[in-house]
Amino acid sequence: MPAPSMTPEQRAAALEKARVVRAERSEITKKLSAGKITPASVLKKVDDPIIGRMKVKSFISAIPGYGKVKTERLMEELGIPADRRLQGLGSNQMKNLTKALS
Repeated sequence: MPAPSMTPEQRAAALEKARVVRAERSEITKKLSAGKITPASVLKKVDDPIIGRMKVKSFISAIPGYGKVKTERLMEELGIPADRRLQGLGSNQMKNLTKALS
């Protein structure tokens, strides 16, 4: 199925919207890295599309003390696939992730 054709104005608007979303996700990861917000507070806002569409792997990696290996190990222990997004987590996965990061 080919992608729908867009006018130059629609394309520019879509690109701007994507830029804003990426900037907001980047801000969230910076705050997590700096310890200004807690992982639990971010997980409570998973219904927000900006947070909900964040990949679990990038979310965990932004937390101080979690590098690539520790992140992958935690996701494997919790049964979370590598490409899963926060809003795609099941209730047990979300509960276990919140408990593991608290």
